Amino acid sequence: MDDPSPKPGWLERLSTRLLREPEDREQLVALLHSAFERNLLDSDALSMIEGVMQVSEMQARDIMVPRSQMDVIDISEAPEKFIPFVIETAHSRFPVTEGSRDNVIGILLAKDLLRYNAGEEGFNVREMLRPAVFIPESKRLNILLKDFRSNRNHIAIVVNEYGDVAGLITIEDVLEQIVGEIEDEYDFDEDEDNIVMESHDHYRVKAVTEIDNFNEVLGAHFGKEDYDTIGGLVLKEFGRLPKHNEFVIIDHFKFRVLRADSRRLHILQVEKIEPDSDS
Repeated sequence: MDDPSPKPGWLERLSTRLLREPEDREQLVALLHSAFERNLLDSDALSMIEGVMQVSEMQARDIMVPRSQMDVIDISEAPEKFIPFVIETAHSRFPVTEGSRDNVIGILLAKDLLRYNAGEEGFNVREMLRPAVFIPESKRLNILLKDFRSNRNHIAIVVNEYGDVAGLITIEDVLEQIVGEIEDEYDFDEDEDNIVMESHDHYRVKAVTEIDNFNEVLGAHFGKEDYDTIGGLVLKEFGRLPKHNEFVIIDHFKFRVLRADSRRLHILQVEKIEPDSDS
């Protein structure tokens, strides 16, 4: 005779295992991995749980965009001067400074500039600013995420112990530590090729693309003695981590940064150019 009682779900089975009360973080992680191996957790759930645990131990300084890489607007500039910069960088929010980069007086939402483009009379950037939120470098990410949610704020300015601006951090930066990288319009599908033609002589290329693959598809002749990927080639040429929309020309190829974070390159736009072109 069949047993009429329902079988316990994965959450109940996991709860039963957790009743063993792991004594430290290492035991808890081992328990979670054991649950994954027994098909009680899928890989996405395991990754997110580990991300949550990691966030509770990380501080703002660990993932902030450094001050040198912040895209800011100077309040003294006229809108017609900085709007092209807003379009190029494609952020939704910009710190606005006055006098120096350490004096952040507010946050400008890119959407508020629509009022200027619509020809609104008496448009005043200073009046459009939202209050800037300042946090210490040591602020833990789990607490910061809670603050972001409760205050409905999406960006914070990170300051050091002397009150100087050290960088900035967004709610997306924190969430990516939990759920993984949040895709944007420049991302590829996982099963898509590393190199995608956008138009004649224009390609979208993952920075992790191997040099041999790049050479074969685009007819280049880059060596791989010092680096294995096209991202490594571009980083070597810059001599630093470039920001969005910066470009460099190497052997008749123009490499423009479409997406990068404070740690690595992600997506490049590659254009074949004529030898006498001065793009």
